[in-house]
Amino acid sequence: MSSAPDFSAHRVFITGGAGFIGRRLAKALADRGAAVTLYDNLLAQVHGPTPPTDLPGRLIVGDVRDGAQLADAVRQCEPTVVVHLAAETGTGQSADEPTRYVDVNAGGTARLIEALRGLKTGPERVVLAGTRAVYGEGAYRDPAGQLVVPPPRLHADLAAGRFDIHDASGARLEPVATPETLPPNPGSVYGSTKLMQEYLLKQVSASWQPVILRLQNVYGPGQSLRNPYTGVLSIFCQQALAGQRLNIFEDGDIFRDFVFVDDVVRAFVAACHVPAALDRTINIGTGRRISIHAAAAEILRALGRPDDGLAVTGAFRLGDVRHALADTGRARDLLGFTAETSFQTGAARLAEWSRESAGA
Repeated sequence: MSSAPDFSAHRVFITGGAGFIGRRLAKALADRGAAVTLYDNLLAQVHGPTPPTDLPGRLIVGDVRDGAQLADAVRQCEPTVVVHLAAETGTGQSADEPTRYVDVNAGGTARLIEALRGLKTGPERVVLAGTRAVYGEGAYRDPAGQLVVPPPRLHADLAAGRFDIHDASGARLEPVATPETLPPNPGSVYGSTKLMQEYLLKQVSASWQPVILRLQNVYGPGQSLRNPYTGVLSIFCQQALAGQRLNIFEDGDIFRDFVFVDDVVRAFVAACHVPAALDRTINIGTGRRISIHAAAAEILRALGRPDDGLAVTGAFRLGDVRHALADTGRARDLLGFTAETSFQTGAARLAEWSRESAGA
């Protein structure tokens, strides 16, 4: 992907700007000359008792659920570009706290739209951090070769150890890379609220055009080690460093498309300026899959832990998908984006940072 142009003419407003992706994106844009304003509520679940202090740009502490505060922050920034990262992101937690997820994800997006529409001159574009969770189980092919979208898996099947996806006749479906054209079919409250964010940005008439990046599983240094609803790889690091066994759900053959955070930041930088991205929905991933069992084993190797430090338990979590893999052709064609970091390299960097953080 070619280097981004000069952003010195731009004022960028980033919700969730002090978070895992946000602070890296803020630095990348500031390094390219942008005036960056970060808007973040510094949630203790994510940031812990000591919020980050080395943030690029200006930080405004606020909550996207506070419409007046958000509107005031937007007026202070007068952004030319907005990146909307602020969201609740736990699949399991969303089932326990649906009101919170609807308020933050859907309600926060609606309030952001209202704040931006209140400006004399609105931004040129709004870039949304979407998620592959809107696809639910994602794309499969049936025995006849047709692309199908299976419904969420049933509790009874999971409890009986029937983890793979089958059609109504009992034939096993073959997982394939999911394209952006696949009809959404979220299987969790989290996925539904993130899909609502997309709908809101598309359905409200405004001066800007949205750019929706549907992220796969993002990981890397700086991911919260204290948040029980964060990415599975950081949880594995935390557990391994504490001498705990890594419990692998289902039969271990859950597959994910893990994409390194620095690659994701490059995609966001491109989304902030590439004309072809306007009014488009784009998958951001590697286009390569790895099983949770293999990923856990790689984390153990990177941390120098014994290979037997994991166990396939058969446990499951309703709402989790079996297989996630992005069709990345649109990202390549529209953004010039291809993920560059191998999983082995990324896992090693995450493990090294986790070890240093635990020691500190």
